[in-house]
Amino acid sequence: MKNHHRLISLIFNTPQLIREDVLDMAVHWANQAINLNIVNVHGATAQHDGAEAQAVSPSERRLQAAQDTGVYVLPVHGVLVSRNTHLDPCYSMTSYEEIRGMLNAAINDPSVEHIVLDIDSPGGSTLGCFELVDDIYAARAAKPITAISNFGAYSAGFAIASAATNLIVSRSSGVGSVGVIARHIDLSKRHEQQGIKITSIFAGARKDDLASHAPLTEEAGQWLTNLVNDNYETFTDIVARNRGMSVASVKAAEAGVFFGQKAVEMGFADSVESPQAAVNRIAAEVAQKRASTPKKNSVATRAAAMEIQNRI
Repeated sequence: MKNHHRLISLIFNTPQLIREDVLDMAVHWANQAINLNIVNVHGATAQHDGAEAQAVSPSERRLQAAQDTGVYVLPVHGVLVSRNTHLDPCYSMTSYEEIRGMLNAAINDPSVEHIVLDIDSPGGSTLGCFELVDDIYAARAAKPITAISNFGAYSAGFAIASAATNLIVSRSSGVGSVGVIARHIDLSKRHEQQGIKITSIFAGARKDDLASHAPLTEEAGQWLTNLVNDNYETFTDIVARNRGMSVASVKAAEAGVFFGQKAVEMGFADSVESPQAAVNRIAAEVAQKRASTPKKNSVATRAAAMEIQNRI
């Protein structure tokens, strides 16, 4: 049985670094899941035979390609969450822990000379986001990191992109949405219509705050508002640091999204280039560097990589 209660807890009553329309889609999915009482829509967990189990994983193939070219392309796709959780009825997902694992692999492989963040994400959870962003920001001291909006780096996706050494957009790709949002769902009227009465027995005045079986209380609403505001301050501070901007300039964007040259003018990107052209150029630059430089792993690079690994 799919753990819808866990998934729903990721959607409601917690700050999100995500585009509002995607949050609407998640809320719609949650409503359907609750109303229809979906159980095992996709059947039992698939069983893999021995051949599949021994197949090379995408991350291993990615690292092998990076060893050949010197460029590690790290995918940051879909809704971003703290840990791996399946939400396929709603949207594709990537976890912060998965991104951190790939980042570590790239940093610690001496054959990788440049890391490219391939970002196509509407954003995601605040939980674990800022810690990962700090890790990426620190990692660029070891190796150059280029973020490419391919074709959207929004909210949490933009927080990650902003930590890179360089951020590229295409003419039609977007960045931004530096804002925080949270939703509360009140099911009390529906329960009343269905003849359902839920009684909570609890200790601690705040224990039943944000419950879906009752209207949002003023105290609980204020607590959630404060949490959203605190996360907003952290978000804007981090983007300002990463992009070399003032916090006031970041806030002045009012969580807007910007495309192509406008993103560059706003300070949210460094240049305009198509994703494939950017990757090709970076690979060519690395190849040229390899051809003109004796192959070695400098003490400074290894020391920086070890320091990043110890931090993470």
